[in-house]
Amino acid sequence: MINKFLYPNGGSETYIFKLGEVLEQHGHEVQYFGMEHKGRCVSNRVNAYTSDMDFHGGNKFSKLAYPIKTIYSQEARVQLRKVLDDFQPDVCHLNNFNYQLTPSMILEIVKWRKESGNKCKIIYTAHDYQLVCPNHMLNNPNTHKNCEKCLGGHFLNCIKGKCIHGSTAKSAVGMMEAEFWKIKGTYQYIDTMICCSEFMKSKMDSNPLFATKTVAMHNFIDKVEWKEVKKKDYVLYFGRFSEEKGIATLINVCKQLPNVQFIFAGTGPLEDMVDGVENIKNVGFQKGESLEKLIREARFSVYPSEWYENCPFSVMESQMYGTPVLGAKIGGIPELICVGKTGELFESANEAELQKKIQNLWNNKALCEEYSRNCKNSPFETIDEYYKKIKYIYED
Repeated sequence: MINKFLYPNGGSETYIFKLGEVLEQHGHEVQYFGMEHKGRCVSNRVNAYTSDMDFHGGNKFSKLAYPIKTIYSQEARVQLRKVLDDFQPDVCHLNNFNYQLTPSMILEIVKWRKESGNKCKIIYTAHDYQLVCPNHMLNNPNTHKNCEKCLGGHFLNCIKGKCIHGSTAKSAVGMMEAEFWKIKGTYQYIDTMICCSEFMKSKMDSNPLFATKTVAMHNFIDKVEWKEVKKKDYVLYFGRFSEEKGIATLINVCKQLPNVQFIFAGTGPLEDMVDGVENIKNVGFQKGESLEKLIREARFSVYPSEWYENCPFSVMESQMYGTPVLGAKIGGIPELICVGKTGELFESANEAELQKKIQNLWNNKALCEEYSRNCKNSPFETIDEYYKKIKYIYED
């Protein structure tokens, strides 16, 4: 299992740890490769990892070397080879690897296969749009608009739009990284690309090479105990308070609905905007039992994202806890909501439609209760169901 971070850091780490656990439960041996870090919680037998790359720290010399290291890493090849020679894996499952590990690892796996005669498969799970968009998100952070200009391999647009942190220099490095690996044709060696939504698959398929390799598989979710709870009179948003999540739009709508009580759970750059609205109660970042209680007791939750979400866990989690979702019709969100059964959709960034939908649901408590009951049969896969599919991909 290959991922740049080998400690809890985000969705891709949750994915590799859970998948690794279930593989071991079914009798497979799993080892991990990525960066060394004080928080690393998984390992390989020969203790071979790349050195930790901190783009926000380090001395001047290391920062000058980063542009080269983010495109190609000889260290990653050398360290990975130690693991390959020792472990002799049947599958190398790539996850987030760009910048810190780089696609150079793929070349080392291919070289090792040729020299050892091993038929090791190379599988890749796309957790974002990195292979078709240098800034990962298909979104220009300067304009806060979704952007598909790089699709089809037109990566020069990354510099034109200053798409990486609003910086021409950083965008140039991202463009060069994407162009370099496109020219080398390295991704042809990946056997299967797992996309966590049909929407993501459609964007990955814009590359004719990828279109022959992609398969859509929604992320798995832990099954939770179904409970009949007394709903309370509030609408819940939980997640990051940021522009791409549609928070500014939602806040404007909240101001137009003074009769509706909202609870926001999270943190982010737009927190000051959240705190300034009378009918929004900001409870800050929540997790565990406190977050579960907030979700279970909400009349419905709202997910107003304005970027191309992949397979947002929040949308699945809300329904798993028996709370219907009013979600933006964008990215992979529509694939997770059974419209008219477990929730509803609205046109992303459309304030008028969002306001109307919230008001209608708020005024129809019986409908919300019906949606809530229907959530009991939400068709999300457990890790065991996911394992059956990925086992087929590994062995096919």
